[in-house]
Amino acid sequence: MDNSRGIVLYLHVHQPWRVRNYDIFDVASKHNYFSESASPDQDNELIFHKVADKSYKPMNHLLEKLLNDHPDFKVSLSITGTFIEQAEQFDPSVLDGFKRLVDTGRVEILSETYHHSLAFFYDRNEFEAQVERHRQKIREVFGVETRVFRNTELAYNNELAKWADDYGFNGIIAEGWDDVLGWRSPNYVYRPVNTGNIKLLMKNYRLSDDIAFRFSDRGWADWPLTADKYHRWASTALEDAPLLNLFMDYETFGEHQWAENGVFEFFEQFVRHWVSRPDQKFYTISEAIEANEPQGEISVTQTVTWADSERDLSAWLGNNLQHEAMKYIYDMTERVLRTGDGQLIDDWRKLQTADHVYYMSTKHADDGSVHSYFSPYSSPYEAFLNYMNAIRDIRWRTDNLLGSGVYDG
Repeated sequence: MDNSRGIVLYLHVHQPWRVRNYDIFDVASKHNYFSESASPDQDNELIFHKVADKSYKPMNHLLEKLLNDHPDFKVSLSITGTFIEQAEQFDPSVLDGFKRLVDTGRVEILSETYHHSLAFFYDRNEFEAQVERHRQKIREVFGVETRVFRNTELAYNNELAKWADDYGFNGIIAEGWDDVLGWRSPNYVYRPVNTGNIKLLMKNYRLSDDIAFRFSDRGWADWPLTADKYHRWASTALEDAPLLNLFMDYETFGEHQWAENGVFEFFEQFVRHWVSRPDQKFYTISEAIEANEPQGEISVTQTVTWADSERDLSAWLGNNLQHEAMKYIYDMTERVLRTGDGQLIDDWRKLQTADHVYYMSTKHADDGSVHSYFSPYSSPYEAFLNYMNAIRDIRWRTDNLLGSGVYDG
């Protein structure tokens, strides 16, 4: 067994298809919910180009440079189907950048739902269809097989782990939340309860969030975060443990933490510092679970996620607006699929993306500020109205195709 101390760096890549200002007068008339002619805050093409210039392109360039310079540097990615679609349509050079990373053989891609949906909690058949569609898309685009699963927003519980084990995945990842771990450390491999083969890696949220959320916060007691300081923290975390699981959004670099604040320089310096020591390395997730035996079982009876202070599903299912939206989108599953209409089914699945209900959150304080930052709408109620109008149009199109009679609005 490899006794080197290792960092597992996992970055999540995602862009949703945002719903434009779609009012009741568009229903049964216009079906372009995701039109690029929307306002700037909802223009998917405009937003993609902006984030690509600030984050995807410079981070891809930096990772490629680090991979070329350091044979021991490795990273794991999850890339949603909706992101791949937008890259193919709006800027294929971004996708080419990710392909070059994967072609090094030291970048692992994880499996997930194609549409970044919460389907696991509503319709298991639809969930599995999206997982399979994503696996096939990854094969087509990158030519690799996925062996590790991550659910949307790291939403995880015992039932999901059992499903992933039965499905044949070798690994699964989750938030290393204190209420789940108790006295235990997130810096080990674990076995999910009631599983036979799959292994679990859990995010070290404190050290991950130091980069993802606190890096540019001048009010933070430990600001500024330097590569040397972070190297000390990482080394301390691994004094008596084998792994440091750093999980965060890809857009952390350049979009959430701006280049002007030095996040790219910080990251490059930290990586170079870390791999300069022979007893320190990077692992892909698959390598980490292969190199380490489980240090006990983990049971998660209540769903845990990596979002908001509660670390549960309340970011997406915390109010009546969100519950109603999810009820309507999944109640129509059987009828939408029965139409066999590819465009209708694709539009319906794009509306399953979890971001849509995230924008409907009515939380306040710090969590509410984060929701508002990401939302392309002026309020949660505007997000809900636009979304429900799109749902009404999906119902109209479905009824029209199945010949079920009068549309009931």
